[in-house]
Amino acid sequence: MTSAQPAEITVVNIEDQREIREGLAVLIDATAGYRCVGKYRSMEEALAGMGSTAPDVALVDLGLPGMSGIDGIRILKERYPNLAVLVLTVYNDDARIFAAVCAGACGYLLKKTPPARLLESLREAVEGGSPMSPEVARRVITLFREIRPPANADYQLTPHETRLLKLLVEGHNFKSIAKQHGVTSHAISFHMRHIYEKLQVHSKSEAVAKALKDRIVS
Repeated sequence: MTSAQPAEITVVNIEDQREIREGLAVLIDATAGYRCVGKYRSMEEALAGMGSTAPDVALVDLGLPGMSGIDGIRILKERYPNLAVLVLTVYNDDARIFAAVCAGACGYLLKKTPPARLLESLREAVEGGSPMSPEVARRVITLFREIRPPANADYQLTPHETRLLKLLVEGHNFKSIAKQHGVTSHAISFHMRHIYEKLQVHSKSEAVAKALKDRIVS
């Protein structure tokens, strides 16, 4: 009896440089288990062309003509709450990294990322992970260590909710947290909804950003 094949991951890429945009489409379509369902040179084109059904993941450049990638990420997450948005850019400055994560990006890769790692990151993002280039991860850690939390950063989380939030910050997804606690993913999702409500966020990436910024977990 053969094992079930992993579900095909559908991807759109939003990139203004034609060579990179076409190259990403070829890489994705040439790899088993992945399919490029849209390629756009601007965020405006993407928002007009994606329709009512979202792909699994969007690869988004930040330096786009017209609407910026960061503004576009906010709109994408509002329109498609379950869409995993993965930044792919040349920029690795603190301001853009912080803004992208707060806008709803689940990961942040530099364009020099090797193709194999890029494909791995797409699947990781869909499965609830937060893939980042090593240089970006180091900057994120440094950035959030330097940010002082507000004096009233008390969100009334229970000890259990704080433990779950800490696992999110460490890169776990709902499935791995559920396995670690011996419960169903549905049960973890139920607790996470309460955590999101208390933090006043709408996604995992926003929860992680707030947890680090306000030092809710250590």
